[in-house]
Amino acid sequence: MKALILVGGFGTRLRPLTLSVPKPLVDFANKPMILHQIEALKAIGVSEVVLAINYQPEVMLNFLKDFETKLGIKITCSQETEPLGTAGPLALARDKLVDESGEPFFVLNSDVISEYPLKEMIAFHKSHGGEASIMVTKVDEPSKYGVVVMEESTGKVEKFVEKPKLFVGNKINAGIYLLNPSVLDRIELRPTSIEKEVFPKIAAEKKLYAMVLPGFWMDVGQPRDYITGLRLYLDSLKKKSPSMLATGSHIVGNVIVDETAKIGEGCLIGPDVAIGPGCVVESGVRLSRCTVMRGVRIKKHACISGSIIGWHSTVGKWARVENMTILGEDVHVCDEIYSNGGVVLPHKEIKASILKPEIVM
Repeated sequence: MKALILVGGFGTRLRPLTLSVPKPLVDFANKPMILHQIEALKAIGVSEVVLAINYQPEVMLNFLKDFETKLGIKITCSQETEPLGTAGPLALARDKLVDESGEPFFVLNSDVISEYPLKEMIAFHKSHGGEASIMVTKVDEPSKYGVVVMEESTGKVEKFVEKPKLFVGNKINAGIYLLNPSVLDRIELRPTSIEKEVFPKIAAEKKLYAMVLPGFWMDVGQPRDYITGLRLYLDSLKKKSPSMLATGSHIVGNVIVDETAKIGEGCLIGPDVAIGPGCVVESGVRLSRCTVMRGVRIKKHACISGSIIGWHSTVGKWARVENMTILGEDVHVCDEIYSNGGVVLPHKEIKASILKPEIVM
């Protein structure tokens, strides 16, 4: 089987992290976001992954070459010269996706983190005999999204309603699809939307089916959702592979710590924290609801909550970093500094406190 991952554009919502690497390579729970998907695809027998990309393909490919060998899966790029939306890239990659087997192929949105029940999706797709399957997830506030109206018993999709004012349902498109090759005949090579142009036509012909995603789902393309996604991911890890979580008297709740990280005396870490490779957390540090990426040093008695600390940054002694502060790569926060929601571009030194959420150029 084959799969296409829609990598797309510049990742502006996750800046300043995406100023250093393309968005799919930003770490999530100690590995690049896109790797969570590639590993899940490999696990169910996908042999080739095509990345639909319009930005920095060489960076992505150089990085993923290592994983090709480690995972034993072929990874190629299909490069857009202009942004093609969410359907155009499928037309562009047509030759890479279709082979003589006539098997369906997966399409995934690169920002989505979930338990990826892809095996169940294949069984669902075979059972209904339609042309396309989409994964849907239940949300609390459907009015913010495009809602999928479906027949509960069979999963047959009736229609899509964009940001409904009145309640029509609470299931939204989760950005994971399984499509027969014939779907490609419906897509022209131009900027076009699979959600707004292609799926409604298949639904009108009663050939589109939706499967409700079991477990958690999050689009982690922006900081607040990234932090929420980490909590949901670690919750799921606790149920499925608890041995991957850190344990000890200094750990509260779900925490993942790379084996090469060093943690000092008297720290309190958790809940919902990821500490990456080569990090040094000195004594007396307090961390909660945050991600600390590769090579970061957090000095004595610093306190970090609800924030993302980018690669190779430093947080000084007795500093306090909170409220969705995001430090880009190689940012140095001096001792005793307070950051309340500061968004700091790479390679900066912060010598004065950031008292209200702002971007520090």
